[in-house]
Amino acid sequence: MQSCNTGRNLEAVAEEMDNLLMDNMMPVWYPRTIDTVYGGYLSDFNYKWEMSPDQNKMIVTQARHVWTCSRMKAFTGDDKYLRYAEHGYHFLRDVMWDKQYGGFFNLVTREGVPINEGNNERIRKNAYGNAFAIYALAAYYRESKDTEALDLAKKAFTWLENGSHDHLFGGYFQFLDQDGTPFREGMGITPPKDQNSSIHLMEALTELYSVWPDEMVHKRLMEMFYLIRDVIVNDRGSLQLYMSESLTPLSLQDSSREVHQKMYFLDHMSFGHDVETAYLLMEAADVLHFKDEKTKAVCKKMVDNAMNHGWDNKNAGVVDAGYFYKGEDDVTIIRNTKNWWAQFETLNTLLIFAELYPGDPFNYDERFLDQWDFIKEFLVDWDYGDVYPGSVDREPEAREAKKAQIWKGNYHTSRSLINCIERIRK
Repeated sequence: MQSCNTGRNLEAVAEEMDNLLMDNMMPVWYPRTIDTVYGGYLSDFNYKWEMSPDQNKMIVTQARHVWTCSRMKAFTGDDKYLRYAEHGYHFLRDVMWDKQYGGFFNLVTREGVPINEGNNERIRKNAYGNAFAIYALAAYYRESKDTEALDLAKKAFTWLENGSHDHLFGGYFQFLDQDGTPFREGMGITPPKDQNSSIHLMEALTELYSVWPDEMVHKRLMEMFYLIRDVIVNDRGSLQLYMSESLTPLSLQDSSREVHQKMYFLDHMSFGHDVETAYLLMEAADVLHFKDEKTKAVCKKMVDNAMNHGWDNKNAGVVDAGYFYKGEDDVTIIRNTKNWWAQFETLNTLLIFAELYPGDPFNYDERFLDQWDFIKEFLVDWDYGDVYPGSVDREPEAREAKKAQIWKGNYHTSRSLINCIERIRK
């Protein structure tokens, strides 16, 4: 894959991406985020990369750093990234793993004391965070060959198997008690199963199976693959966000616009998740050695739906949320901002589809180049480093928003850029 239909040289794009990753991004994250006092990674920095007072540590962010550093070791061959990953692995093993009940704590203080969110009787956990721990441990094991790390990934998988996994209807319960007992009815108004934990559980199982081809891991990976592809992806090519225990989708289609606007987070099109899931499904299919046309067709429908309804035809980029209101023929954009992570996931997926479908009417190749130009112009902070949390064509105030916090790390950006660089240079 040497060039797009526009005639622009992709190898030059790969060089730009490499420079952004190595000169602009990595130097502001590492070793700045390495907590040499209490272990793990520091979480919060302002837009100038000055450390914030609040430094709680979440399993998702901590694990994503371990994964990113492991992936950077594979990409660059530089042993310093393996040292950074090992530092984070020790924090997962020694602090965030619950030695009494098993499973990983969701949130701890900087010093490593578990935080009881919501003043519950016991500390609650979730499948989403444990999935990212497995994802990180498998990646770290691939680079370090530390069997102790793989053993911890196996323990986390078994812990989810014994509590979170639903042996009756399939899938995993997101909300868990400290001992792993699932909350089968969900939490408050939030149903017990959802697309976000599901796609990242599939992602984690894909990573785990690639280093530990265990029969049960294979079974669960296939289960999640088919559940997402054939159940959670709806007929329009978008993900159902939330489901009951029996996998019945939650829908607000019969609610008024006013009610939906107040509860939109439970039912909408998340274009960023849709394009990310198209990539994750194809990645899982590759690890499973599936060559079926249905998976490609479903993934294409997801990407095309996002391009049809969520793409900004002026500046490029996908908006955050849209909705098909009952009786209407087109999508209503209900959140026209452009979150940073969704833009990088879109970049990665568009390049894959440019290769799979050259000459397609959706012009994935041209959109890929437009997306890259959009990221450089509206997301990258060329003064202080890394990216704004939202694109400044829609949120100018994002220029002075936090560069890092427990929900903003560097796994989406790093993975996208590495994948694109490697795909172009392969």
